[in-house]
Amino acid sequence: MRETMEVTPGCQQENGLSQVLNMVLEELGLFYHRDVNGIGVLYSLLQAPWLQALLKVHDCLHQYIRNRPAPIVTKARALTNEVVDILRECPQSTDTRELKKLLRGAHFKALLSAHDTVAQKNFEPILPPLPDNIPENEEAMRIVCLVKNKQPLGATIKRHEISGEIIVARVIHGGLADRSGLLYAGDKLVEVNGVPVDGLEPEQVIQILVHSKGTIVFKLIPIGDRSVSSNTMLFVRAMADYWPQQDPAIPCADAGLPFKKGEILQIVDQSDSLWWQARKASDLSRCAGLIPSNHLLKRKQREFWWSQPYMSHSCLKASQLSLMPVEEEDMKIDEKFVEADEETFESGESCVFIAAGFRRSMRLCRRKSHSNQVSCYSRCSGSCYHSVAAPYEEVVRYQRRRSDRHRLIVLLGPSGVGVNELRRQLICLNPSIFQSPVPHTTRNKKSYEEHGQEYFFVSKETFESMVYSHSFLDYGEYKGHMYGTSVDAVKAILDAGKICIIDLEPQGITGVRTHELKPYIIFVKPPSRNCMRQTRQNAWIITDYYVNMRFKEEDFQEIEECAKKMEDQFGQFFDQVVVNDHLQSACVQLMSIIRRAQDEPQWIPAFWICSDSQ
Repeated sequence: MRETMEVTPGCQQENGLSQVLNMVLEELGLFYHRDVNGIGVLYSLLQAPWLQALLKVHDCLHQYIRNRPAPIVTKARALTNEVVDILRECPQSTDTRELKKLLRGAHFKALLSAHDTVAQKNFEPILPPLPDNIPENEEAMRIVCLVKNKQPLGATIKRHEISGEIIVARVIHGGLADRSGLLYAGDKLVEVNGVPVDGLEPEQVIQILVHSKGTIVFKLIPIGDRSVSSNTMLFVRAMADYWPQQDPAIPCADAGLPFKKGEILQIVDQSDSLWWQARKASDLSRCAGLIPSNHLLKRKQREFWWSQPYMSHSCLKASQLSLMPVEEEDMKIDEKFVEADEETFESGESCVFIAAGFRRSMRLCRRKSHSNQVSCYSRCSGSCYHSVAAPYEEVVRYQRRRSDRHRLIVLLGPSGVGVNELRRQLICLNPSIFQSPVPHTTRNKKSYEEHGQEYFFVSKETFESMVYSHSFLDYGEYKGHMYGTSVDAVKAILDAGKICIIDLEPQGITGVRTHELKPYIIFVKPPSRNCMRQTRQNAWIITDYYVNMRFKEEDFQEIEECAKKMEDQFGQFFDQVVVNDHLQSACVQLMSIIRRAQDEPQWIPAFWICSDSQ
């Protein structure tokens, strides 16, 4: 190592840190394959492209400082006139006449004039002079200059509860203030564009910023200790909707991030135990926003603003700095967003699972006896539709390998929307790839049926034993007989290298979402009522009691209402939504979606991967 480091001063000065790094890499390369004391990790770090680029920038800056460009002369125009006078006294030749013509040219004179203007000007930044009467005990101040653009500064301010001073409440990740690295939460503002903020309200400081043009100059007293955040960024799936403008407890509604259930969010800052900073995975280039933490949502259980659909406020505009005071006794926070542009979540209730594949018959038998049968709408509106998900679910990007089993495809939708027919169409199109599991039943085998073909015929005792051992994905009772889809039947199809397709009641979603099956859930949504009238005007519904029963207007209304309830309560679990406005086109769309689900990266719950690694 000592011999390698012996380099000439000229070489070291020429190459700088890049040369030192290369020599270190050569030495580490001798021990790389031994992986002694983590040398492999250090070797990979030093070879990182970002570090190499940073060192190159460092060397270029030092090279510029050593060899700073400076003009040879500052008055080239006057020197040109002297040269022309000398040429008059010289013997006249072709070269002499050409040189005099060139020096007298208007364009050349303009070029030299521009050269003299630049050469005589000092481009070094001039800082304002410090006042002479600074007391010895004066706190250290920092002057921060930020150039105003169309994006928000990405910071909030508030009044300190005790001292009454205006301080930086938080710096939003990805904003101008965060990228500059000059503002920190806790910094005390002294002046904004030369205006002292002592005695001003946060709203008045905001107005100064709104009406500022160009550069904004902050004079502030920095905090003594900078808190170093050790939070690791993670991605989560939102399990409910959130609208900051309807949340009375958010410190600053303008800094909030609205999102809908099912959207993927990147959590970038968890230093505040109540309010996290996040941005949407669909647009990671944007500035982060405030969202309630898991702890806050579970503690407060603010069901009204969390569950209600968004209703825009006419008095709240994007260009206004509308702020809402906090009324809760344990959160006396009132932050203001520094604008740079002018311009019940865990339910323990259980429910009976209705056997998938029999929803259509259930719905039609309701016509014969309202008292004995359960409609899709009544099942949707019951307590079974309470979501059992936490406010956020951590997710990771998953790419299925060719050696892995296919992901289970789950189709769900209201009765009458065509879930069963879509499933049958997919299997008929390619039976060598797609297959549905054979269900279990306690009813007697009919003469034309075979055990293991249409059903697995088992006794009631055997069926109940399988229920107790959690062997079914879903099960239910129909006409006094039990029906269910077993986990083993699904795994058998997946182990055979095929894609298993099942249709499921929404209540069975949480039970099927396991690391072994890794289900991809597709919601089949009904089209408009006019479209359903046209596409189903010749459709017949077949049951054990009725044949050729046509859809009625009440059926269309029931389908719409049930679909809406499914989306409201379980939409966060849907990986894709397909509108069944035309059977063939919906089948083609499903084929494409299923292919992408198997071959392209998808967001899945993080615990699926953790379970695989254990």
